[in-house]
Amino acid sequence: MTLRKTLLQSCFMKPLVRPALLFACILFPLTVPAVADDSALHDFQARRQAFLELCLQDNGHGPYGELARLAAGGNLQEDAVLSALESIDERHDCSDFKLHGILRLLYQFGNDPRVSEDVIEKCKTTVLHFKYWPDEPGIDSMCTWSENHHILFASAGYLAGQLYRDEEFTNSGRTGREMMAVNKPRILRWLDLRFRTGFSEWLSNVYYDEDLAALFDLADFCHDQDIAQRARMVIDLVFADIAFNSYRGVFGSTHGRTYEAEKKWAADENTSCVSYLAMGAGVLSGANMSATCLALSTSYRVPRVLEDIANDTQHPEYLNRQRIGIRVRDGRTWGIGYDSFEDGMVWLSLEAYTCPRTINLTARMLDSFHWWQNDFFEPFQRRRRFFENARRLHALPLVAHVFRHDLQRNTREQVDIYTYRTPNYMLSTAQDYRKGYGGDQQHIWQATLGPDAVCFTTHPARDRQRSETPNYWAGSSTLPRAAQLKNVSIVVYNIAEGHALYMPNDFDFTHAWVPKDKFDEVIERDGWLFARKGDGYLAFRSQHPYTWQDKPGIDENREIIVQGRKNFYICELGRRATDGSFKAFRDHIAAARVSYRGLNVTYDSPSQGHLEFGWRGPLKQNGKTVPLHESMRYDNAYGQVQFPAETVEFRLGDNWLRMNWNTATRQASSFE
Repeated sequence: MTLRKTLLQSCFMKPLVRPALLFACILFPLTVPAVADDSALHDFQARRQAFLELCLQDNGHGPYGELARLAAGGNLQEDAVLSALESIDERHDCSDFKLHGILRLLYQFGNDPRVSEDVIEKCKTTVLHFKYWPDEPGIDSMCTWSENHHILFASAGYLAGQLYRDEEFTNSGRTGREMMAVNKPRILRWLDLRFRTGFSEWLSNVYYDEDLAALFDLADFCHDQDIAQRARMVIDLVFADIAFNSYRGVFGSTHGRTYEAEKKWAADENTSCVSYLAMGAGVLSGANMSATCLALSTSYRVPRVLEDIANDTQHPEYLNRQRIGIRVRDGRTWGIGYDSFEDGMVWLSLEAYTCPRTINLTARMLDSFHWWQNDFFEPFQRRRRFFENARRLHALPLVAHVFRHDLQRNTREQVDIYTYRTPNYMLSTAQDYRKGYGGDQQHIWQATLGPDAVCFTTHPARDRQRSETPNYWAGSSTLPRAAQLKNVSIVVYNIAEGHALYMPNDFDFTHAWVPKDKFDEVIERDGWLFARKGDGYLAFRSQHPYTWQDKPGIDENREIIVQGRKNFYICELGRRATDGSFKAFRDHIAAARVSYRGLNVTYDSPSQGHLEFGWRGPLKQNGKTVPLHESMRYDNAYGQVQFPAETVEFRLGDNWLRMNWNTATRQASSFE
């Protein structure tokens, strides 16, 4: 397993490596099938063929593995489909993930002789009996509302209704045509917000995988060509997000939602395989949702310019800035009210459960949808008497305000992304994002020098043994205030003490992930931790002394711990081409003046000059204020797009992509 992972990690170091190496990485020590030469990686069809051949040899991956097997010419393993149907029938959480695999099976292979009539009939029965929206009968613990689930459920309801237009859906009592009618506005509203404002689960190396599965199914199977076309346009923007914020196939950016493994190990990113398939940058790793749907898509082709951008890593420096998402207080601007359940589901796609403007609506939804019994709302159940008493006194908005830093930890409002990349590293930060609020699964900043040679910080929320988020590494108990200027990030923690209704700030320390064994050199000097990966350099400093985690386990010599509730972290990246030798880089950084005064720091960066930052006030460079909040949907070398987006154009060399949301037009110089 160790050798396999080492090989996998090596695949990321150069996005255009031989397919044979990729197969060796994944299948080792299995027999490696014949593959094409280097030129194949410039060809989507060759990458697709490599993916399908891999899936033909690989068991598992549920219905998506079976879809890939069928597309590769293999036979269906019925037990995998029947197991998925059982899970869907029992309404386990993430049933919607599996359901989209079943719908693609019915649409794409419903008349295939390799799929028995018995399997088709069982699939149909499951589809007709499923619960597609929380207003339908039944008590369950499915999450139906977060951004990815929202489109998965809505699109599944529409596509199921389209498939069985005149049948009765037994759980809701609706006909298929009625299912289409009720879900169409939900789909269009979701697509509209994503194109114009972006994803609240921003740059998620987990949930973009699920979004893409729903979008590919709409693009391929929806008979309403307006919906299908808009789905293709949003797919383009997902791939643009990945291309703009990746380093040599590693989606090592800030994320709105991610988990421990996906932050630490690039091979575990759910988007890695679909990135490889779509753009030739990533790793070929098996039949997950999005990769399978792209490989099997009958209507979507990747604009060539996105592949060009994803592999355009040789510029001395590259800067991408993005404004993503909306604010709860601006709901009326976006046509989102605070009274109807349909509006409530939109707010819950941002997980804005307990904002002063939304908490009364959430309470009504808890009642009407039987969510008091849903496991995801267990923290509300524990405090139900308190919430009910506050509700009777019309005081829920006041409670939401007083405990806002605790209760609104899940909420993902507007975020301003700053990603800076060179041939040897990438640094990415959510600028000045919700400082002091509790965090859930947000990942605020990261330095990436290789697939697993990364650095980031968090404030732990639970001990190492707890898996629910936020936990020891995923998310944060308290979010920092962070700011970035090109290759320098400054991160401030100011962890409050006090009462909490959901999650108290129990831990009096922050920590950083700096895996010694994944860098080529690690040297500690003058309060700085220096690390080198190839010709890329990391300098990392804590205001207060740190200690290495030295207990046996995955964190041994990879975690540094800093005691105290207030702390500054400074991260500066460098490289041989601009900073000389690793020793010269260390000497310059070690000689730089750093001073702290309360919750303010000044740092004389060798590359960026005199920097000033703190818990309050602006970021200043040589006395001048540096803006932290963006006004553009996209702002980089490949395109400048206004916020909210109506028209989008990206260009690199002779290749381009041009989209107009108002007319639902999508044009490109060429497609894969």
